[in-house]
Amino acid sequence: MTQDLILQAGRRTVLMENEAIAALENRIDDNFKHACELILQCRGRTIVTGMGKSGHIGNKIAATLASTGTPSFFVHPGEASHGDLGMITREDLVIAISNSGSSAEVLTLLPLLKRLGIPMISMTGKPDSPLAQAADVNLDIAVETEACPLNLAPTSSTTVTLVMGDALAVALLEARGFTAEDFAFSHPGGALGRRLLLKVEDVMHAGEELPQVSPETPLSKALLEMTSKGFGMTTVVDHKGTLLGVFTDGDLRRIIDQKVELDSATMEVVMSRRPKTVSADTLAAEALRIMEDNRITALVVEDDARHPIGLLHMHDILRAGVI
Repeated sequence: MTQDLILQAGRRTVLMENEAIAALENRIDDNFKHACELILQCRGRTIVTGMGKSGHIGNKIAATLASTGTPSFFVHPGEASHGDLGMITREDLVIAISNSGSSAEVLTLLPLLKRLGIPMISMTGKPDSPLAQAADVNLDIAVETEACPLNLAPTSSTTVTLVMGDALAVALLEARGFTAEDFAFSHPGGALGRRLLLKVEDVMHAGEELPQVSPETPLSKALLEMTSKGFGMTTVVDHKGTLLGVFTDGDLRRIIDQKVELDSATMEVVMSRRPKTVSADTLAAEALRIMEDNRITALVVEDDARHPIGLLHMHDILRAGVI
């Protein structure tokens, strides 16, 4: 087989599957709406099942539903007949996938599901098949032909099934008012989860780590405090612990340029007043934005009484993966 023929086969496959997906648009109809309504009314979980390639696609559909606000998991129909049916309760709903609508392992479950009174949505390529006829609603996933030149290997049909599953998940997501923060709660280990769930209090330095001096503190002692804490800055507080300002490495360069008398200077004279601050419950991603907008590398964390309770450095946020 020449390289040109290999490229032609690949492009033909993409074209055929793209055409199959395009034909799916007209099937987002009343049956689709009814299927969504059934899932929204379900008080339990949405159980997805299917054999072979349909099962592989079903597994992904279940995962997508679960991560977008619809509690869901996949049950293998063969295993269901040997004990796993106990995972399904009367409160649940089943999505059964079979392109032919005649998969024996799936059909075996129908009497048991009917006995439990469990609503069922089928995804089949044949609306007159046993599975489609037994379902409360059938979603048509028929394709004119598979991308496989033998018209045997599930290719276009599995792609269309996956897209139909995605359409369900997205429609349900929007119907539930599912937000990015909701998504993050089911993805706490991912980058999105870290951006949306991590707060300043989770990564800030507090207690003895917080550099702190009084306005009467000489510059020399303030520099020692900055050096010992290692943040390139220190907070300046009054006798009540209220934040008055900060002194940073940048401030030191500024006063040197201004030829301030270093031996006699105190924090009250050289500190920067009205520093940028955040609260402990601020999202770390928002704190990072504040740093970037103001071209600073650290933020003082203060409480409602303007008492500094922590310090957040840009490196802390980057180490936490909030990027």
